[in-house]
Amino acid sequence: MNPYIPILVMMAVAAGMAIGGLGASAIIGPKRYNRVKVANYECGIQPTPRAAEAGRFQIKYYLIAMTFIIFDIEVVFLYPWAVAFHRLGMFGLIAMLTFIFLISVPYIYEWRRGGLEWD
Repeated sequence: MNPYIPILVMMAVAAGMAIGGLGASAIIGPKRYNRVKVANYECGIQPTPRAAEAGRFQIKYYLIAMTFIIFDIEVVFLYPWAVAFHRLGMFGLIAMLTFIFLISVPYIYEWRRGGLEWD
């Protein structure tokens, strides 16, 4: 038996459940739409008149979101490194220090420009 068959079966089951869940919610779910439900949501902050007219969010929301995503990605890579630290040796330490340096440079740049100030 091919060793990849269980993985393919698991992927097929996961895809089937995802598609089935979306299909079931589209068929069974309530379809009561109103003006508030389909309106843009700006993180609980009342939209400014200019933003409401233009239909755009301020750029600081996107910058904060991207910063959060980069922090999440950094943590995702740090956990396996911490678990396998003893087996990786000096190569793993140098690779992780390089990774942390490369991730830190944009944060320092954003911090110096005042991008993390919330006005």
